[in-house]
Amino acid sequence: MAAIAAGRVAQRSLAVRITTPQVMGYLLVLPAVIYVLALIGFPLVLGVWYSLTDTTVATPGTFVGLQNFVDATRDPTFRLAVRNTLVIGVVATVAKIVLSVALAFLMLGAFPGRGILRTLFVLPWTIPIALSTFAYKWMFHSQYSVVNWLLVSWGLTDHGPNWLGTMPAAIIAVIFVSTWRAVPFGAITILAGLTAVPSELIEAARIDGAGWRQRFRAIILPIIAPILFIALLFDLIFTLTELTVVYLLTGGGPVDQTQVLANYALQVGVRGGDLGQGAAIALYLLPVLLILTVMSLRNIANREAM
Repeated sequence: MAAIAAGRVAQRSLAVRITTPQVMGYLLVLPAVIYVLALIGFPLVLGVWYSLTDTTVATPGTFVGLQNFVDATRDPTFRLAVRNTLVIGVVATVAKIVLSVALAFLMLGAFPGRGILRTLFVLPWTIPIALSTFAYKWMFHSQYSVVNWLLVSWGLTDHGPNWLGTMPAAIIAVIFVSTWRAVPFGAITILAGLTAVPSELIEAARIDGAGWRQRFRAIILPIIAPILFIALLFDLIFTLTELTVVYLLTGGGPVDQTQVLANYALQVGVRGGDLGQGAAIALYLLPVLLILTVMSLRNIANREAM
């Protein structure tokens, strides 16, 4: 009887420990940790190992240290891909933030048909990226371009440019498609922040004679600044790692002029079969992404501590 009683006491003690908030928190987070380790952690470790070897699709390879990283810096296409990645990332991100703020203010207002208009604005984000990119590939087609037909019909030009075959039209097309797809999500994020702005402050500033710019600069912007910063960082991360738009729209052409690091790593590592070199090219973005991620997490933590 004493042994049975002692066993019951031990079971109760274990149940109490498991149901404590700290232990329950670890148990609830555990599936997410396993998911991240399995789908992100393992491929990352494998990619780092490949980048330090001369592995190909046909041979396991041997350890070569940082040779793949050194060889990448000597590749003119790699340097062009770095430049394009930064240009597309910065320009597209700035355009997305500006248009997202404008769209969020437009959706915030009260007008007839606002619900229908909000739905239409969100559609670009809900459409699969491959489907929308293929649609734009036809719209920018060298012979059947709807965009060029409109430009000629409106008398803006005698003949439209070869959007995907010449520069700088090709990189403009890439930036446009990348921006068009991401603006609705950014607008929804900023709209969520705008709804948190106290209407009493806006009304008081309006009564005091503050114009729209003054209200936005002195009241709205400081309140939504943390959300804008987070949206900016996350959007920059997504844009720097963007692969689908370039891969489907231009394939890196014409003559690698729209090549970006993600697409070039795919071409070298998968299509070219040089897994080590492809992994090294892809990992050049890792330090930048880590810095942006740490900045995002610190900003979120500081906001929660306020």
